[in-house]
Amino acid sequence: MDLPHPFSVPRVPPVAAAETTASERYDLRDFGPLVVCSLIWGSTWFAITFQLGTVPPAVSIAYRFGLAAAVLFTWLLATRRSLRLNRAQHLATFAQGVLTFGINYIFVYEAEKRLASAAVAVIFAAMAFANLVLFRMALGAKAPRAAWLASGLGVAGVAVLFAGELAQARMDARALAGLGFGVASLVSATAGNLFARRAQLLGVEVGANTAWGMAYGAGLMVAIVLATGQPWRFEATAAYVGSLVYLALIGSVTAFLLYFGLARRRGYVLASYISAVTPAIAMLISAVFEHAHWGLAALAGLALVMAGQVMLARAPHSG
Repeated sequence: MDLPHPFSVPRVPPVAAAETTASERYDLRDFGPLVVCSLIWGSTWFAITFQLGTVPPAVSIAYRFGLAAAVLFTWLLATRRSLRLNRAQHLATFAQGVLTFGINYIFVYEAEKRLASAAVAVIFAAMAFANLVLFRMALGAKAPRAAWLASGLGVAGVAVLFAGELAQARMDARALAGLGFGVASLVSATAGNLFARRAQLLGVEVGANTAWGMAYGAGLMVAIVLATGQPWRFEATAAYVGSLVYLALIGSVTAFLLYFGLARRRGYVLASYISAVTPAIAMLISAVFEHAHWGLAALAGLALVMAGQVMLARAPHSG
């Protein structure tokens, strides 16, 4: 049977998208990846700040995903897993890699240069909602009302959680540019999820999909650096090297394998709700390392986030 055009996205029948079985509903095993990814990505917002210095963001991202891809390729070869993809699979994975591991992260790093990391995290709390919208428009997948309400609670909760942080960010030209980069990164990451779903439908194994995607993302960063004439620099400091290794091996290899595995089992809406939980983890880390204090508004926001997560986990499988 001939495969459809590599960038076409098959529409999911609305009834099939909304239906669920008991095994697709809330499962305690889903909390493993949710908790681990939330802890990891909650800490990467802080780790990224050690990458912002003399090394251009595109260079740091090339290092990060180049190292991550090399580790994944080595592991796949050592375990004798196939890395071969056909043309359609490569194109879908290429689009995913460019959007998720390339454009998304260059915007994230640029946003964090202009805004506090908490403010950028707030933007990403809308990913579950953005996935609902995009998957509805592109795939025709209908989500239950509970998923929409849960996603809305996540956005509202994190906004309340960081209301003070946002209020302190002066909305000058620099901050507005950071906000624009943050929104652009959210759009890119959400579109990357759509092509990750496309790769899944084409039968790409999650390990090979992630490895090739990271390689394509790193390749895009190398092309940008060469095209713009940015200097190839490297900081031989414990802070830079340590954060780079952590971001590559833990924040990228470990977390994305768990994320995409969860997304394939339970859908990208539930998986992306990690982005609504990670700001709370980031705030906890900030309290430990930066002596930040939690007020009643922060606790109220955290309660909304947790309520939304429980509701979304119990909602029928979608997306």
